[in-house]
Amino acid sequence: MTKTKPTPVPEGFERRPEEKAAFIRKELKQAAVQTVSFRPGRGPAPGREPGAEIEKADNVRGTVSRLLRYFSGVKKMLAGLIVSVAAVTLLSLAAPAMQGSAIDSIKAHDWPLLYRCAFLLLGIFAVNFGANLAQSLLAARLSQSIVRQMRHDLFKKIDNLPIAYLDTHSAGDVMSRMTNDVENVSTTISQSLGSLVSGVLTLVGTVTIMFVYCWQLTLVTMFSVILTVLVTKKMSDVMRKAFRKRSALLGELNGHSEEMIIGCRSIVAYNKQDDVTREFCETSDALAKVSLKAEILGGSMGPIMNCISNIGLVIVAAFGGYFAYTGLITIGTISAFIVYAKQFSRPINEIAQLYGAIQTAVAGAERVFALMDHPDEDNSGELPLHETRGEIAFRHIDFSYVPGKQVLHDFNLDVKPGQKIALVGATGSGKTTVVNLLMRFYPVDAGEILIDGVNINDIRRDELRRNTAIVLQDTFLFSDTIGGNIKYADRDASDERMKKAARMSNIARYIERQPDGYDTYLTHAGESLSHGQRQLLAIARAVLADPKILILDEATSSVDTRTEKNIQNAMVNLMKNRTSIIIAHRLSTVRDADRIVVMDHGSVVETGSHEELLAQGGVYAALYQTQFEGRAT
Repeated sequence: MTKTKPTPVPEGFERRPEEKAAFIRKELKQAAVQTVSFRPGRGPAPGREPGAEIEKADNVRGTVSRLLRYFSGVKKMLAGLIVSVAAVTLLSLAAPAMQGSAIDSIKAHDWPLLYRCAFLLLGIFAVNFGANLAQSLLAARLSQSIVRQMRHDLFKKIDNLPIAYLDTHSAGDVMSRMTNDVENVSTTISQSLGSLVSGVLTLVGTVTIMFVYCWQLTLVTMFSVILTVLVTKKMSDVMRKAFRKRSALLGELNGHSEEMIIGCRSIVAYNKQDDVTREFCETSDALAKVSLKAEILGGSMGPIMNCISNIGLVIVAAFGGYFAYTGLITIGTISAFIVYAKQFSRPINEIAQLYGAIQTAVAGAERVFALMDHPDEDNSGELPLHETRGEIAFRHIDFSYVPGKQVLHDFNLDVKPGQKIALVGATGSGKTTVVNLLMRFYPVDAGEILIDGVNINDIRRDELRRNTAIVLQDTFLFSDTIGGNIKYADRDASDERMKKAARMSNIARYIERQPDGYDTYLTHAGESLSHGQRQLLAIARAVLADPKILILDEATSSVDTRTEKNIQNAMVNLMKNRTSIIIAHRLSTVRDADRIVVMDHGSVVETGSHEELLAQGGVYAALYQTQFEGRAT
């Protein structure tokens, strides 16, 4: 299978609902067809689509070798699992032989032997029950122990991934590795490991015992096994096509539904309800027809396999009766052979379907390890920042997100301690990139960034970010209390400091009107709050952090004029005695800045105060006039 590369999230994705819908629809279609094979004779594997393609790893040997390292800490459980599986298998092999002896003892009127066989059978069944129970418990504990360690390692890795990785990989891809891929490994270990060992032991033991009893009848039994394998292969090929088509149509239907729900306002506004309903019904009808065919094929697999198995039993009984009549074997042997014949085909089918499950698990593990192997975020630098003055200097910075497409060209900027600098410019001029570089979210291609004369690469990363706070346009709040969200900047802060930060941010009055005040729980990451309220909480969080350097990235661009004024008043309190960098699209918000820096195509083209730049009649004056006339910049 060709590996699907993670789909980067387009720039501005979250602001364009119609593109978001198309993106989700594409992802759903891709995800829908990534399923695994049918389990011949036993129905679909748990959580897997019957008849679909098997996902395969590129480096099976390396991935399996690495996966086996996780077994080193659970050797005792693994040994116990193997012992219990072996016990179940041996007891399952012994039961038919004991049953055959019991039948022969009835014919010979050997009642003491019959009683011994009956009691031994009871003992075998009792011990087999205990061994089966131990096998299930050990398999569950083994899988959860291994998967827990994998999840811990993976989550620790995600916490240390560079921002560049998260910017270029969809959140769904990362989450899929944490959930689906790890769960595939867990399911395979808990359900397939014991079955694989049991299948191999059962196959070898059954064939050996059958040949010992009667090699002629063993060869006759092979006929039904070969017929089962051939029919299974042929039906699996037909089913795979049907289920693959069903998966594709299901992905299309889900994507269409998602797109219509997201774009419902546009649909209603343009009176297209009938059109989208017709499109949905066409896809739904096609899905229903294909699903019916797929389910019929899937449902027929079990009965067909049972029919073949019954035909095989009839053949064994017929030839066994003839051999018993000639004195080659006993009637008890025929009874044992019938049970062994059924046991013989079971492990073949199990091993065949386990191949697909194991391949899928190895492919999932490979994706997990690929994420684990990605380089961590740069954590170089040893110098602390104890007495930060907040002086910032950008020296001859060149930078590009993608090689060959330069974003900043010989960028230079000096910010004095306590100064308020505004970065303005058209969309794509590089304003946010400057902030990304200052926060060490990305490394520069050339040049250096200095804080108080020290290169930021020589400063400890945690120290740099502890002394820097950023308020973004799209505020993220956690599913926690209001107080917990504010204290996210400093978990050790007192309640008084938290309330003071809320008052400085002009959000205290709203919080105090809530029934639970600061203990009000924000569900769904604060979706019930307005955008302005979320921004004010973010500002309160930044106030509590008490940074030396403050970054405001278009913090008022998505709110109304009254809310903007309220946020601006809060920002004035926040920016007191701090070095501040303001990125603004609305030029009305930067009039009071100490210096306005105008950027164009990654370079500084103008700098000065609001009045000075208007008087120059250059780029800033053109931007200001454009906004004044209501045109987009």
